[in-house]
Amino acid sequence: MRLSSIEAALRRFGIDRYLICLFLTLVVATLLPVRGEAASMLSQVTFWAVAVLFFLYGAKLSTESIWQGLRNPRLQIGTLLTTFVLFPILALGFSIPAKELAAPLAIGILYIGSLPSTVQSSIAFTSISGGNVAGAICAASISNLAGVVLSPLLISLLLTTSGETPPGLEAVWKICQQILLPFIAGQLCRRWLLPTLNAQKWIVNIFDRGTILLIVYSAFSAGVVAGIWQTLGVDVLVLLFALVAAFLALVMGIMVAAARLSRMPWEDALALFYCGSTKSLATGLPMAGILFHQDLALIVLPLMLFHLMQLVVCAVISARIAGRVP
Repeated sequence: MRLSSIEAALRRFGIDRYLICLFLTLVVATLLPVRGEAASMLSQVTFWAVAVLFFLYGAKLSTESIWQGLRNPRLQIGTLLTTFVLFPILALGFSIPAKELAAPLAIGILYIGSLPSTVQSSIAFTSISGGNVAGAICAASISNLAGVVLSPLLISLLLTTSGETPPGLEAVWKICQQILLPFIAGQLCRRWLLPTLNAQKWIVNIFDRGTILLIVYSAFSAGVVAGIWQTLGVDVLVLLFALVAAFLALVMGIMVAAARLSRMPWEDALALFYCGSTKSLATGLPMAGILFHQDLALIVLPLMLFHLMQLVVCAVISARIAGRVP
């Protein structure tokens, strides 16, 4: 079988080169973790890479598409309620059995509940399925804008509710410095940068995914040095996988039921499904590095599993829907 045929088969299940690189990064971090002074230098590089990444996000975000999507308030409100109300409530419930596995994993489940929706993948899946793309762009964009402010507040509330120690105001201020301020600067520079960004999309995509891989390598290197794989046995990993899968399945089931009960148009229901049931790794990993200083690898592990599952499930669902639509 040719390499292109293998890639095409994997893509049908949501597995692309990026996900393969993500797995390889975990392997490299396990076998060759960065230590000592090199780890400190990598941390500084990662900080500035994340700042540049969110500057580019701000430059790419179209405010016109947001205003266009706001004409559909039911879809936008539905996405926000799912992302920042339903998810946190469910996360509190799922964090209870997760705490029996390991306390940092329970924090990771709560962290999933506090994050905004994905942007690129939710829009792509909505488009493939024939859904409301403009509405999805608006819903995902507003979710991420709100998430910069709401996610730290939500995780603090969830951790306090579950009896854990929440991050301090210093962490929130650091998020503003590293994420919010560069994002606003990107928006202000949008008119001058957009033509170049549109002409060189591949550079932006490589920087986007490269930064995520850098964060994963840094976080899991620290985890390996601290003995993460000795802490988690195979039985714990299997149970965690099942728990995260149940979390995703329940959210997606609620999304389908809500769309049917509200008699939402098919196109809007698809946008709500993909934007409401997914969580952003691109926002979650940089923010986790700021909010959590101990057990970072364990805390982000549930998010990485959730992200993997949502991509695979959404890819299969969108492919099947696309096959039915003439």
